[in-house]
Amino acid sequence: MSFDDIIDFRGTHSQKWDSMEKTWGIPAADGLAMWVADMDFRQPEGMIGAVRDAAERGLFTYFGGMDEYEGSIAWWMKARHGWDVAPAEIMTTHGIVNAVAMALEAFTRPGDGVVLMTPVYHAFARVIRANDRDVVECPLALRDGMYAMDFDAWDAMMTGTERMLILCSPHNPGGRVWTRDELRGVADFARRHDLILVSDEIHHDLVYPGHKHLPMPVAAPEVADRTVVMSATSKTFNVAGMHCGNVIIHDPALRAAYQKRLSQLSISPNSMSLRMTPALYSPEGAAWVDALCAYLDGNHRIFVEGINAIPGLSAQPMQGTYLSWVDFAGTGMTPEEVNRRVTTDARIAANPGPSFGKGGETFLRFNIGTQRARVEEAVARMAHAFRDLQ
Repeated sequence: MSFDDIIDFRGTHSQKWDSMEKTWGIPAADGLAMWVADMDFRQPEGMIGAVRDAAERGLFTYFGGMDEYEGSIAWWMKARHGWDVAPAEIMTTHGIVNAVAMALEAFTRPGDGVVLMTPVYHAFARVIRANDRDVVECPLALRDGMYAMDFDAWDAMMTGTERMLILCSPHNPGGRVWTRDELRGVADFARRHDLILVSDEIHHDLVYPGHKHLPMPVAAPEVADRTVVMSATSKTFNVAGMHCGNVIIHDPALRAAYQKRLSQLSISPNSMSLRMTPALYSPEGAAWVDALCAYLDGNHRIFVEGINAIPGLSAQPMQGTYLSWVDFAGTGMTPEEVNRRVTTDARIAANPGPSFGKGGETFLRFNIGTQRARVEEAVARMAHAFRDLQ
C-alpha cells in the first residue's frame, strides 16, 4: 500500500468526510476535508490482519489477559522513546479526552483552575468546563514565527486556585516538538505552583527529521510524583475510532487515585482495541510509522511553502504532527471573510482558530494527513481563493 493511494471515505460514517456538508456546507463530492484530526491512510496490514482474524473466528467475548497488550506498550515506549514503563503503571481508558476528564475528577474539585497553554487542542477547554472547573489560559509567546513558553508571564498570572496543568506535547495546533529545556521548564512551573502535570503525548510518534519527542518522565523524572502521561495508538496509526487511550503514572499514590476513579466508573477497554495494539506496537508498526513520518514531512513542506507563498498568509514551521497552523492576520481581512474564502471559494473544511483559545483568533488549522495530491490541490485552491492578494 502506498500513502499516495486515494481512499474514498465518503459514505462510511467518517465524521471528517460525511459530516463536512452538515458542519461546513461543503459537499464531500468536491470538498477537501482537512478538519477532524484523523488521517486518510490505510492502517498497517498486521493490524488489519489481527482484526480480520478476530472477526472470522468470532472473538467478541469478554477479554482476559492484558500481558500482551501492556507488554507491547512498554516495548514501544522503550524502543521508540527510551522510556522505561512497567506494565503495572499502565491504565486504559476510552481515549485521551476521556482520560483527561477522569484526571480532572481524580485530582481536582469543581471551581479549581486548570492551566492550558493556549492556543491548544479545543477539547481540553470543553471538558474542563463540562466538569465545572475553571479554564486558566496562559498564552504561548510567538517568537520567530513559532510558539515558545513564557514562564515569567505565566507565573504572574497564577492565583493559587490552580490545581492542574495540561500540556500538549507535541503541540496541537502549533506543531512544536518541545525541547528538553522547555519540558523541564514546564516541570519546574508545575512544581512552583503545586500543579498536577498532565502531559498529553498522543502525537508523540509523529515527529519530523531533526526533532525528537521526549516523554515528560524522561525529560523531568524528578516530578514523577505529580506527572500523568497520556498516549494512544490513535493518531500514530489512524485508529481514533477505537477510542483506546493509555494513562501511564509512575508514582504509586498518584496512580492509585486515578485507578480509583477508573474503578468507580467501571471503565474497561473494548476487546478489539486490545487485540489491535500489539499488532501496531510491533516492529512492523515501527517501520510503517517511519515511512509515514517521511511522507508527512513531504506533505508539510509542500503545504507550508505553498501557503507562505501567498501574501498575507503564514503557516508556522512544523516539527511534528499532521496539523498545520495558518495565520491570516497579514491579509487584513475579518475572520468572516477569511472563512468565506476558505470554505466557500476553496471548498476546504478547516478548524477555526478561536476554538483553540487565546492566540488563535486569526488562525485556521489544516489537517495534512492525507494523500500528497490532496495537499497539492489544497494549496492550489488556497492560492486561487486569495489570488487578489498576489
